[in-house]
Amino acid sequence: MGVKAIYKTKATATGGRDGAARSEDGSVDVKLVVPKEMGGPGGEGANPEKLFAAGYSACFLGAMKAVSGKEGVKVPQDATVTAEIGFGPRDEGGYGITADLTINLPGVDRADAERLMHAAHQVCPYSNATRGNVDVGLTLA
Repeated sequence: MGVKAIYKTKATATGGRDGAARSEDGSVDVKLVVPKEMGGPGGEGANPEKLFAAGYSACFLGAMKAVSGKEGVKVPQDATVTAEIGFGPRDEGGYGITADLTINLPGVDRADAERLMHAAHQVCPYSNATRGNVDVGLTLA
């Protein structure tokens, strides 16, 4: 399965989970902190799970907008997607992530919202990247 990339970007991390990450153009420049739940100091800063949650939620909302015309469902201006990303040990060894998306489409008929949500899940790059590797929960708010 090939991908013909129409856009590429770069980010560089230093110090691992307790360091910093910055995009090549500087538009993303974050301090990384290990959460207390993972044995770190916690405090202000991001971590890979927060960054993944932000990226997945934005991408999924964009995917809904991309398929809305084909599905005949308008995405309202105040629509939101919240991604909850979990981190922990896998039964098979190593570590893994969990992903649960909560989709809020105010004023959209529930059947239409479900159709749009499932169509977006088929085209969203994050959904395609995780498919078969991460169980992604989809919930309509």
